[in-house]
Amino acid sequence: MCDTVSIAIDGPAAAGKSTVARKVAHALTYIYVDTGAMYRALTLKTIKEGADLSSEEEVLEVLMKCDIQFEQTDEGQLVFINGEEITKEIRTDEVTRNVSAVSSYPEVRIEMVNRQQKMIAGQNVVMDGRDIGTKVIPEADLKIFMVASVEERARRRHEENTRSGYESDLEVLMEEIKRRDDIDSTRTASPLVKAKDAVEVDTTSLSIDNVVEQILDLVNERVNSR
Repeated sequence: MCDTVSIAIDGPAAAGKSTVARKVAHALTYIYVDTGAMYRALTLKTIKEGADLSSEEEVLEVLMKCDIQFEQTDEGQLVFINGEEITKEIRTDEVTRNVSAVSSYPEVRIEMVNRQQKMIAGQNVVMDGRDIGTKVIPEADLKIFMVASVEERARRRHEENTRSGYESDLEVLMEEIKRRDDIDSTRTASPLVKAKDAVEVDTTSLSIDNVVEQILDLVNERVNSR
């Protein structure tokens, strides 16, 4: 068995990747990295700086002045940018509407992938995002590609927003998720695609715990038994 183990979990928006990845990492006592939160942090910072979200050059300029860090706590993962805690701010509607555009820029993705690879070097890790199994850790010991229907993903995001106290419209969410799917899967830089050696898990009719259990079984079968 390798000195370190890496698990890549990819999939479209609101498929439950972050929640599942966090629980899998906790069960295995691995570190957890939410790459989507990094792009959200950059999107928030770009908005706050008043930079042009439609300009790759300006977004990249903001990124090069940003230090994005995570802190694991008993209450969950905290997100920081230049030392400022922004965990809740990155989940606002404005950030959600713009994050796919920001994350589509090739130079931005190159820099982010470089940072992500440095972040996990030499550690057991569960990482989730859109291009983990294809770009960030293509040598991952286990690759999962999570999918779910648009209706189910919108319902989950709606419930999450409601619990967090954010205004939420289910129909609007469905349209936003469809739009994000289209942007993420057709962008030139690291489009959302299933890695050839990834295991697809349809979570539409499964609970979070069901999905976590499936992935842990795969870890035992494909990683721990080697």
